[in-house]
Amino acid sequence: MVVEAGRRSSPEAAAALADLCGIYWYPLYAYVQRQGHSADDAQDLTQEFFVGLLDKETLQVADRERGRFRSFLLAS
Repeated sequence: MVVEAGRRSSPEAAAALADLCGIYWYPLYAYVQRQGHSADDAQDLTQEFFVGLLDKETLQVADRERGRFRSFLLAS
């Protein structure tokens, strides 16, 4: 799913990207909130993170051989 989401030219990329955002939005939001941010700030920061992830095409460098996607997101 991660590889597919990183392929912008693929017709299935949008669906894979929506699935990834749906799966990982709350865990990232909870992580940001545990760092001491208010609920509103955590929502904004999580959204900004996903926008940055997409704008920089970061998903294209995700590699299954290097570890889990959750670890990749935390490192990002």
